[in-house]
This record gives sequence, C-alpha cells and structure tokens, in this order.
Amino acid sequence: MKRANIKYLLTCLILLISLFLWTGCLKLNIDTSPLPGIADVVAKIKPSVVAINTELVTYDIFNRPYTQEVAGSGWIIDKDGLIVTNNHVVEGATTITVTLADGTTLPVDMSGVFTDSLTDLAVLKINATNLSPADIGNSSDEVRVGDWVVAIGNPLGLGISAKEGIVSRLEVSITISSGQTLYDLIETSAAINPGNSGGPLVNMNGEVIGITSAKIAMVGVEGMGYALSTDMAIPIINELINTGHVVRPWLGIVIHPTYDKGALITYAVPDSPASEAGLEAGDVIIIFNGQEISTAQGLIQAIHSCQIGQRVEITFLRDEAENVTHATLT
Repeated sequence: MKRANIKYLLTCLILLISLFLWTGCLKLNIDTSPLPGIADVVAKIKPSVVAINTELVTYDIFNRPYTQEVAGSGWIIDKDGLIVTNNHVVEGATTITVTLADGTTLPVDMSGVFTDSLTDLAVLKINATNLSPADIGNSSDEVRVGDWVVAIGNPLGLGISAKEGIVSRLEVSITISSGQTLYDLIETSAAINPGNSGGPLVNMNGEVIGITSAKIAMVGVEGMGYALSTDMAIPIINELINTGHVVRPWLGIVIHPTYDKGALITYAVPDSPASEAGLEAGDVIIIFNGQEISTAQGLIQAIHSCQIGQRVEITFLRDEAENVTHATLT
C-alpha cells in the first residue's frame, strides 16, 4: 500500500474517533471526581476535639514513686462538658486536664470520670458550657471498605493534627490482653499514634464513626490503625453518662473471636449459667434468645441486650447436631 494511502486512512481513523468522542457515542470510563475536601472535614470536627493530659504515680525499678505524664485525645459529646475518650488514657490517673480547640485548659472533676475497661471507653466531665459537640454517624450501615476517613487527635502530645486514610476492614476483632477482646473495630490506613487514643475517626461528612485507639495498634506494622465503632460504643457511652457504670448480664463462656459460623465456645466457666445449661467447649451457639448468631460480636451484643435474671433459649451445634437449652443470666 502506498504511503499516501496509509496516511489518508490514518487521518480518516483519527477523524472518526474524534467524531465518536464529540457526539458521546464513545465514552471513556475516567473518574474525574475531585479528592474529598479533607480541609472542610477537619474544619468541622476540630472544634469538637480535645487534647487530654494526665498524671499518674508509678514506680521505678527501685520501687521509688515518680509522676508520669500521659497524652491522649477525646471529643465532645455534649455541649455542657462531657468528653469521650479511651479508658486506658485515664486509667490510674491522679489528675486529668483537657485542652479545648481554642487553647483553654480545664481540669477534670475526678468524681466525674466514668469508665468501662472491657470496651476501653471513658466519659469525663469538665466545668464548661456552650461547647461544640461532634455529630455522630452510623458506623455499620453507611460505612464501606474504601471510604475516606480522617483521624484527628493529639499524637505524641504535640497538639491536634489530622491524618487521612481509608476504611480497610470492618467488624474486626482483636485480643489486646488476656481475657480482653475488642469487637466491631474499624481498621483504617490513617496513622494512629500514641496520643491519638480517644480521638474521633470521622467520615467525609465530619461525623464520628469510630474512636481511635493506639493501644490496639500492632507494633512494627504500618498502615493499620483501629477504632472502636460508634455502633458498639454509643450504647456503652450512654450508660456511663446515665448511670456512671455498665452492668452486663453474664452467661459464663469464653468464645473464639473470629469463628465465622456462629459463636464457638472455647471454655465454659464451672457453676456458671452456661455450664448449668449444659454448654461445653466446642459447642457453637447459632441462636440466642431468638436472634440468629453468626459471629462472636453478635452473641456478645445479644447477651448485653438482655437483663440480669432473664431466662433465655439457646440453640447450639454439638458434633453437627442441633440442640436447644435454656440459661438464666446472672
């Protein structure tokens, strides 16, 4: 084929493609949407975020007491001075101070510190009014893996700063110490450092969907931070606010944190409601008080939704056979 003919055909092809693009017959799947307005998100949530500083007495290797300072974060949940943070931020503290976004530093009334070590949550009270409470979002129905989030707090005690990331996983369970497992966590790529603990993880509407915790960060692992979901935390926080403590019914079992076909019992406490109901290690609870159970977190939430002294029906699998029993929670 002559060079002139090739040139003519190429020109016609370019014109044809241009025509398709112009008329909209051919559309390229290119995402031209802008990055989320993180600065706007930070501007909305920052007035609700506080820096927390605590002092506690500890002992050196010679058993000599000395005062240790610890930095943490928190966020305002009520305009009249109620602050949410992690229990481990304030645990054992002799004095606690809160620094607001405008730089005002206020002492915490130590009689107004309410904690729940099992979920690592705490509520503090400061003598202040007309504060800016944070908006609270839904952390289960509206949050997806891949969504943009911002963690804001007081990392390393250096002042309030923000780190962006995405939601990496949902409904994560992590054992942080013997006998303590945290459930319904949000994993994020946003950096979580010491001092961030207790601060909010917010969505692109500036709503709190999680409470960040450096306690459950994995040493030596980058790009993996964790936050307690608000869906799990808010009922506990409300109970701390209303009663000052959390009272939970007890079944008396230890369950595997990541079993995905129900709630696998790894240990039944002797003389507990569970053992009296005939439950044993290896049993898998699939229905509790009429609610289908697919995860350990689901069973825990179902138990906590009951009352002390309540008699419940439990359906469980043993050697793949389905059984039904009853237990009275204590």
